[in-house]
Amino acid sequence: MKKFAAGVLVALILIAGALFAFAQMDLFKVTTNNSSETGLIQERIVELSEWTTLKYEYKYAFVSRTGENKNIPFTDINFVEAIKLIEYSGYLKAGSNFSGLEVTDDDGSEKISLRVPKAKILDNVVETEKTAVTDVKGNIFSDYPTQKVFDEVNENKKQLEEEKIEQGFLEEADKRTEELLTAFLNMQGYTEVSIEFY
Repeated sequence: MKKFAAGVLVALILIAGALFAFAQMDLFKVTTNNSSETGLIQERIVELSEWTTLKYEYKYAFVSRTGENKNIPFTDINFVEAIKLIEYSGYLKAGSNFSGLEVTDDDGSEKISLRVPKAKILDNVVETEKTAVTDVKGNIFSDYPTQKVFDEVNENKKQLEEEKIEQGFLEEADKRTEELLTAFLNMQGYTEVSIEFY
């Protein structure tokens, strides 16, 4: 959790620095009429969509079993059972789809209103290069299908996604989107920013 909090803090600092740098370079000065300005603001916000995504990195380990114990009489050999330790890492991303963004501003005022789609899960990726499968118990006679590893990893990552949603991951992504959009629009000269999620 500390790693996640530190990652979010670093991301916010980088984003704030980038927004400040852009403001200093006058990249966002617009000298067009008001309806064109609204369109340009909407275009720029869509370009910022990657900045507003929230990323959660995870590591997970679980034990997987297949088969049953079948002892041969007078021996200690189990011919069928196999036990694997599966360790993997990945990341979960949540954010808003800014292609559905609606922007309205009062003509000649410093007030702007936005309707933003609510956050959703954008990615849930297992980094296969960081996945390890360790033989805890097995022998040459045990049959452990490779597909079982993939099925269980997919099941676990889906379960993790549902747990994070229940813990408020999407609401946290909406909050981050609101903070970043407000800061961005304040830098554009809008002193009153209203954001509604739908």
